[in-house]
This record gives sequence, C-alpha cells and structure tokens, in this order.
Amino acid sequence: MNVTTPIAAQTSADEQQLRIDLAAALRLAAYYGWHEGVANHFSAAVSPDGKKFLMNPRWKHFSHAKASELLLIDADDPDTMNRPDAPDPSAWAIHGAIHRHVRHGRVALHLHPPHATALAGLKDPSIKPIDQTTARFFNRLAIDMEFGGIASEEAEGERIAASVGNYSAVMMANHGVTTLAGTVAEAFDAMYHLERAARTMVLAYSTGQPLNVMNDELAESVAREWEVYKDAEFAHFEEMKRVLDRENPGYAE
Repeated sequence: MNVTTPIAAQTSADEQQLRIDLAAALRLAAYYGWHEGVANHFSAAVSPDGKKFLMNPRWKHFSHAKASELLLIDADDPDTMNRPDAPDPSAWAIHGAIHRHVRHGRVALHLHPPHATALAGLKDPSIKPIDQTTARFFNRLAIDMEFGGIASEEAEGERIAASVGNYSAVMMANHGVTTLAGTVAEAFDAMYHLERAARTMVLAYSTGQPLNVMNDELAESVAREWEVYKDAEFAHFEEMKRVLDRENPGYAE
C-alpha cells in the first residue's frame, strides 16, 4: 500500500533541507574567505511566490551558521525591522527587494569576496572571456554601475533588485557581487566560479600585458558548454558539504 506524506510534512522537510543547505553555504563562504566580518547575507525562498524566505541572522559569523538559527522572513511584512530578531538593515533592503521582485532568484547570495570586489572597484568591472572560467559569464553577468551607498534604505534595495533583470549573477560596482538561482547548490557554484573568474582577471591585469580576449562566437560556445555540465554544480556542493562534515561540522543543527 502506498502511503502519501501530508503536504505540511513535505513542506517542513523541504524547508529543513533548505535550512541545512543555506547554513552550509554560509560556512563555505567563510571557508573560502569570501565573507566580510559579520556582514553579507544569503537568503532562500520557502514559499511558492518567493516572498517568504530564510536568511542568516544579524551579525553572526558565517563560520558559526546553523540551520535552526536562520531567520524566516516575509518580504511583504512592514514590521520586520521592528522585531527583536530583526535582520541587518542592508540585508532586509537587498534581499527583501529581491524576493519581492526577482522571481528566478529563489536563492540569493550576496558577498564582498576579495577578487570580485577588487574588480568591482575598476572603471570597467566586466569579466572578459580570457579562459574557460571567465567565458562562463560571457553575456551572462549584469553590471550595476549605480552604487548609492550602503544599502540600508529601501530605495537602494529596490534599485539593486531592478538591476538584476533576467541575469543570475550581478557585478555591483563599488560594492560586491550577487548570484541568484533556483537552488543553493547552483547559487554557490556560480559564486565559486565568479570569484575564480574575477581572480583570473585581477591576475591577468596585474601583468600589465594586453588581454587575449576570445572572439564573441568562441566565448558564447564556451559559455554554452558550461550548461552541459549542470549536474556538476550539484556534485560540487555535495562534495563541499562533505568537507564541512570533516572540518567544520554542526551546520545542520
């Protein structure tokens, strides 16, 4: 006899796995040194419309993230910042706006990793297709050049969300980067490769020699080849959770 799991139980199980994955991603950001103090924020939608989402609590170090301690927030709740457990103001401004408006951004990872942030500080913060990793982002990276200060006000969060468009990665000039995806695994893998691509760009610029940029046709073909290896994104995240299980367990608590 087949036994059907109640919808409420299914939802609870889904949310619990999402909590575990988001906590793992936070710890992995610390593992790689992508975080900045107790700033930066990750979020993941739990409701069908994307407006109810999980997010790391205010001013807790990423390396200590636990599934049970993630905040559950409603992007349409105007009283969010009046509660004792209110999130960081910039976290609310940015991620609240993303979950209200960016339907494809069910998971949003916002960071100031060293190489991507260095690139974001250049007059031209674009990633040129000079190897296969940089080519992954060819015509697939939004660039927001309108930095308006620390995003502690609703208007700046709304502006940032609008800058995303249909893209799944955003280079934020004078600020940092954000990756968006349907799952934590995909958003994490995108962030990993975005920071790797930025590192390659910074190192190449540091030589002072001209960049050997691929032509558009080759760059586009390489970018499309990345899509063939979609399953590798999930395998990458699972492998990195195994690293955490060995070196920094406890994220699933």
